[in-house]
Amino acid sequence: MPSSFHAFFRRSAAVLAILVLGACAQLPKDVERPVSTALASSDGTALATLLQERRAADKARFDSGFLLLGGPQAAYGSRLALIENAQKTLDLQYYAIHADASTGRLVRGLQAAAERGVRVRILLDDFHTIGRDALVLGLAFIPNIEMRLFNPLAGSRGTGFNRMLNAIGEVSRIQQRMHNKLFLADNVMGVTGGRNLGDAYFGNATTGNFVDVDVLAAGPIVQDLSRSFDSYWNNERAYPVQSLVSREEFQRIRERARRVDKELDDEAAQARNQPKPPDGEPRPGAAPTAEQRARAWDEKPLDLRSAAFVWAPALMLADAPGKIPADRGPGATRNPDLVVSQPELPSRNAAALADLAASGDTVVEGLLHLIGQAHTDLLIISPYFVPGPDMQQAFAAARARGVRIRVLTNSLASNDAPIAHVGYARHRKALLAAGVELYELRSEQADFGNVFGSSGGSVSGASRAMLHSKVLVMDGRLLVVGSMNLDLRSQLQNTEIALLIRSSELSRMAAEQIERGMRERSWHVELEKGALVWHAPEGSGLQDTGTEPDASATLRFLLRLFGPLAPDQLL
Repeated sequence: MPSSFHAFFRRSAAVLAILVLGACAQLPKDVERPVSTALASSDGTALATLLQERRAADKARFDSGFLLLGGPQAAYGSRLALIENAQKTLDLQYYAIHADASTGRLVRGLQAAAERGVRVRILLDDFHTIGRDALVLGLAFIPNIEMRLFNPLAGSRGTGFNRMLNAIGEVSRIQQRMHNKLFLADNVMGVTGGRNLGDAYFGNATTGNFVDVDVLAAGPIVQDLSRSFDSYWNNERAYPVQSLVSREEFQRIRERARRVDKELDDEAAQARNQPKPPDGEPRPGAAPTAEQRARAWDEKPLDLRSAAFVWAPALMLADAPGKIPADRGPGATRNPDLVVSQPELPSRNAAALADLAASGDTVVEGLLHLIGQAHTDLLIISPYFVPGPDMQQAFAAARARGVRIRVLTNSLASNDAPIAHVGYARHRKALLAAGVELYELRSEQADFGNVFGSSGGSVSGASRAMLHSKVLVMDGRLLVVGSMNLDLRSQLQNTEIALLIRSSELSRMAAEQIERGMRERSWHVELEKGALVWHAPEGSGLQDTGTEPDASATLRFLLRLFGPLAPDQLL
């Protein structure tokens, strides 16, 4: 998503061009997609042995274990640990993989794993594979690594504008993306949640970092995640990279990226050679070189033997690939099937939970049905919060039952896609009037990094914090962590995945951290005499305000001017 309103207008101009011009490129036909599946049995692998030992030592009642990954170090270290410990397979499914310092180390690890005989499969949504980020496509040309792109766009990958011009007439399909996130090792351990792969998701970006949370899962629940991965991997919407990008084209992509990197490094070097200001402070805009950023990234793998797993029953919700129409022309139909894994605990309550979740057509709709069963409390984090009619109805019904609802979302200043804030802002007064409690993340909070732990490991210095976590805690006993936002895009257009974990312990841990983030690091929005008031975070020393805090007057004006033109389902 764009990081400024200016970027939004550039993207809007590209979309406008799509509507005006004619089609220029076509996707390949009769593409070969050799079928492959997850590791049938993980017996004898190091991770399976470790899991058995941990389960026995903890005298676990349940077979699956979970670890919340809130801080950048734990999130990054968990992925390093899975790469280093995998012996048979590594399966990655992501909406975005950015070609930067943190991903560079992961990529080198994946290549080393492939060299020692690990089969690596990488499934990536195609939308962000442009410009420098197209460098990740080089993984497809490494022996023992397969890479496929989901719902790809035809044509050049030089810039987003060029690609949009080649996708004229497919605006609706461009809006439908694979938003799932999975990182699976040997079909026995895996990570899922909100994070993509890139510096901004691991506290390593220079201008802004995402506040995010994942779950490290171990045991039978990972087999359910793998089945979801396989359904996407073997789907007709997944194209092998080689069917879209030749080796020669990739060489041109790499040469272009090298030229751009050299230009940026030359500019940075020139800035560093300028005389220092009299006060001795660094000059603004003297960005570190790529080499400096790479040297600064020195995270360690997570110690899986000492990780404090919580053993609990769980189930997976996943949208089927058919939620996104196949490339069959204008007559293609949508097929929104929801995949619900069987709960580990064969009890009446667990079965009822699975049946209830399965009563929705999508992940978000399944969660709305769960919300319909809340008795006392709903604690929600959704960075892009655009409640459609179904969601508003679910909240109204819950409030009528006396359920307390608290939502943490982005403030205008912390939102990396300001236009998405419009869809939330237009419903804000109605939500407050209905009794929903709203909290908005304060953007200038580089010292805390996330609401689940410290931000240690960041080399970015002072930077903007942007909320990206997707979490729900229900009645203090059910924890949901996934890729979905509570908005119409996640409900109707993107495919999503989520873990539902029935654990009072994990729910308590998550709730305590979320509540601390709301209290100490967020603006509490209230409706007073018909007007919105933002109450400052506890202990911040800031003043309450009646306007969107920390946002410029220009940005507020532009959103008021153009916001009404943007329908909720496109935000």
